[in-house]
Amino acid sequence: MIKNKEDLKQYLKMDKSALGKEYKRPHFFGDDIWKFEIILRKHEYYVNTNSNFFLRKLYSFLHKKYGLKLGFSIPCNVVGAGLRINHFGLIVINENAKIGEWCDIHQGVNIGQNIEKNSVPMIGDNVWIGPGVKIFGKIEIGNNTMIGANTVVCKSFPEGNCRIAGNPARIISNEPNYYVRK
Repeated sequence: MIKNKEDLKQYLKMDKSALGKEYKRPHFFGDDIWKFEIILRKHEYYVNTNSNFFLRKLYSFLHKKYGLKLGFSIPCNVVGAGLRINHFGLIVINENAKIGEWCDIHQGVNIGQNIEKNSVPMIGDNVWIGPGVKIFGKIEIGNNTMIGANTVVCKSFPEGNCRIAGNPARIISNEPNYYVRK
């Protein structure tokens, strides 16, 4: 969670690294995903510090505007630093879910609650989530996990360090995510 300016700088630096950007700022044309992530992090900062009412409202508006433009519904304080969104397209994440650092998300992903209130996923660090994945319910996904395309995850895989796929999800390999970040 971003609690101060140093945290904000660290999150922005890790997000930039995850996206593979080597230049200082997003280009005026393009880099829409990077712009969205910057807006998301600044919105989180102003919400968490409860400072500057005007900037909090501005970043709330921009967060919603860019989210609608790109098809993202990613609330504040859900995803850890080092977020990598690979493509435009529908990504929906429940506001109560928790996702660790260095998460790599593709399009068509839905991370949501089950029937019971607050029965939402807890996803560890360095998790690769393929296109079309659905993760729902009070489950835990461990660190260094790869989730294959179109997988439906409705049970926990807390041990991590594996690759899961299928409907319903099952372990297909005990090899960890191929690009473990520190």
